[in-house]
Amino acid sequence: MIFVMESDLISKKELLELTKISYGQLYRWKRKNLIPEDWFIRKSTFTGQETFFPKEKILDRIDKIKNMKGNISLDELANMLSPNFMEISMSKNQLIQQNIVSKNTIDFYTGEKGEKEGYAFEKILYLNVLDNMFQSGKINFEEGKIILNLLEEDYPKYNGKNCELLFIRKLGISSCCLISNTCEIYFENGIKIIERLSLSDLLEELKIKMV
Repeated sequence: MIFVMESDLISKKELLELTKISYGQLYRWKRKNLIPEDWFIRKSTFTGQETFFPKEKILDRIDKIKNMKGNISLDELANMLSPNFMEISMSKNQLIQQNIVSKNTIDFYTGEKGEKEGYAFEKILYLNVLDNMFQSGKINFEEGKIILNLLEEDYPKYNGKNCELLFIRKLGISSCCLISNTCEIYFENGIKIIERLSLSDLLEELKIKMV
């Protein structure tokens, strides 16, 4: 079984035609850090070097920028998506009241790690990952412990780089790992992929939710 993590690509020319934006807009958004540098992928083609993008990610990002920029400035939008957002902290009640994390997931976390006065953004991301997976019914609380420990121990090692959470199960035995977005994985027969989550995508959705 082959599991390819690299997204389908779209060329710069196709992107500009499809989204009806200009070359100047695209690179202005790049300078504002609205579009990550590592999404600009240079590849050799029969016409020379061309720029490609991860299709789903770039189309979703441009859609968000176009929909939001009428209400806020590009600088404000860039601040929403910047690493400075990591400095934010929220209380348990704020997370529940703003529907960012459910009470059940907060109770699970405090049962494992104890009560917290405030939750830093990185912790909120972990809670959001667990909340998504609990609500979907894909994992139980024991599996949630495995995922939480993995995130707390290993996610900081990525230091803001894109990565994905992969949760698998075989014969009732579950496991999980964090992987680079652009790697290929080969599994033995019988491994079932229960969930694959892009933490960078979840992180950006979370930032928008919290504004």
